[in-house]
Amino acid sequence: MQYGFNAPTAGALYGVENLTRIVVGAEALGYDYATFSDHVVIPTSIDAKYPYSSTGEFPSGARGERHEQLTEMAFVAGMTKKLRLVSSVMVVPHRPAVLTAKILSTIDVLSGGRLVVGIGAGWMREEFEAIQAPDFDARGKVTDEYIAAFKELWTNEDPRFSGEHVEFGGIIFAPKPVQKPHPPIWVGGESGPALRRTAKLGDVWYPIGTNPQNSLDSLKRFKTQVARLRKMTTEAGRKPDAVGLTLRVTAYGESVPAQAGDGERRLFSGKPADIASDIRALRDMGVGCLDFGFPGNTVDEMLGAMQKLRSEVLTLV
Repeated sequence: MQYGFNAPTAGALYGVENLTRIVVGAEALGYDYATFSDHVVIPTSIDAKYPYSSTGEFPSGARGERHEQLTEMAFVAGMTKKLRLVSSVMVVPHRPAVLTAKILSTIDVLSGGRLVVGIGAGWMREEFEAIQAPDFDARGKVTDEYIAAFKELWTNEDPRFSGEHVEFGGIIFAPKPVQKPHPPIWVGGESGPALRRTAKLGDVWYPIGTNPQNSLDSLKRFKTQVARLRKMTTEAGRKPDAVGLTLRVTAYGESVPAQAGDGERRLFSGKPADIASDIRALRDMGVGCLDFGFPGNTVDEMLGAMQKLRSEVLTLV
């Protein structure tokens, strides 16, 4: 099992000194990867519903100063030696396909093969319109086509592609990514379309457990969705276990309600031994990576929470 943490892309700790201390400190503590969120701009008026809160409100703390995701990942690559870098998730239609493939390939080369490409189709219509991205209503199709174009550019010495949203040929795309055949693609999302995208194009499924429309707050619910994914993967012509499993953990501990929405025990609630038991159960069903949202208003508080989880929970797994 590998363990990750959310690097500050926005908020009080996003500044260069704090960011550097956090990622270097987390690497020294033995964490395996850092995740980086993605918004290019935040519109001042948002009618779109945020998928990961019961109210649909976008968190007020995420509306301030913010780094561009891929640029921050490249910076952190230079500040660290072993830490894997996960776009969590990159909104695929926000950037032109060929340019994005080049940036990602460059990050993988310069980091020595530490890139993980977490992807999603996006949810905020207003942001799509503000940055003049492709039609929001076509975002699923655009995402799938861009991913196919990425793979062509990353793996073919004479890359050629002709689609509805991407077309290229007669170009040199080098160097290719260090990782072969390409950096792993973690597909975010919990909906039916996200699962179908995972089954067809993904190397790993990367959900968040707090989506009220597709909650994964109990082991039973998670297992049900994994079985659904396995079926879709088979229907897509792949082996049912071709797709790996991860999970993002937004909250844990005794402050988390003990009961999930289906009446079962809520994952990651309770004492350290309870959380360790949840991690073992997830590991036994094939989950290979977990990343946590660590609390803290200062660098020391955040690193302290990381150290506490390692010493009190992860040593029991």
